[in-house]
Amino acid sequence: MLMRPLPRVVLGLVCLMVAIWLVAPTLVVIPMSFNANKSLAFPPRGFSWQWYENFATNAEWSTSFLNSLQVACIVAVLATVLGTLAAFGLDRMSARPAGLLRMILLTPMVVPGVVLAIGIYAVYLDAHLVGTLPGFVLAHTVLALPFVLIAVSASLEVFDKRLETAAASLGAGALTTFRTITLPLIAPGILSGLLFAFATSFDEIIVSLFITSPFLKTLPVQIYTSITRDADPTVAAVGTILLIATSMLIGGGMLLLGRERKGRT
Repeated sequence: MLMRPLPRVVLGLVCLMVAIWLVAPTLVVIPMSFNANKSLAFPPRGFSWQWYENFATNAEWSTSFLNSLQVACIVAVLATVLGTLAAFGLDRMSARPAGLLRMILLTPMVVPGVVLAIGIYAVYLDAHLVGTLPGFVLAHTVLALPFVLIAVSASLEVFDKRLETAAASLGAGALTTFRTITLPLIAPGILSGLLFAFATSFDEIIVSLFITSPFLKTLPVQIYTSITRDADPTVAAVGTILLIATSMLIGGGMLLLGRERKGRT
């Protein structure tokens, strides 16, 4: 009886070691962002906030950050609307056509980013969308839509469709049923999809490198440019900010989705 807790303790320690091993390379960026020297180095020498100040005051960094924020906000809304509609359509289709369409919609998650970026770039050259806001929004929406589709589909899987039938039997129309019954119950899934879409767009680098221009540059592209040009610790400061912001967004989305699943069981 006394030996039974031991395997659980060992398993917990192994999981903890694996988690530390996965997270440690990312956490190294945080102390590097406070380096007093004008170079990326670990362990850092001295302590300084100047790189965070440089991020806030340098026009290249602040403009690229605002560009990423603008694109991500538009993409989050657009991908959420399209992904939610797609999830509803697939949920009400027969199995075979729905499976085929779902596979097509999830293709951006499977296809290598470079292959997708080359295809988008080739299309954008003819359509004159390279380096434009609509071009960034459309490309990032393609990448973000699968995450919304998965989140909303998960909510619909546990949604009791008898509630819609009951509402219809009481005289409620399709729009009223959706607004008063369906939407409130799947709202956590939609919100988590919104957060995932925002994070996907804000962090996107591969496709953005292909369609960027000197007139419109997102923050990940600016980070790449800085690394290849001067590699000062401003990159580490930006990376730390992105790490914290993305972790909060993804964690919030997973928490909402987990609470919804727990509430349905």
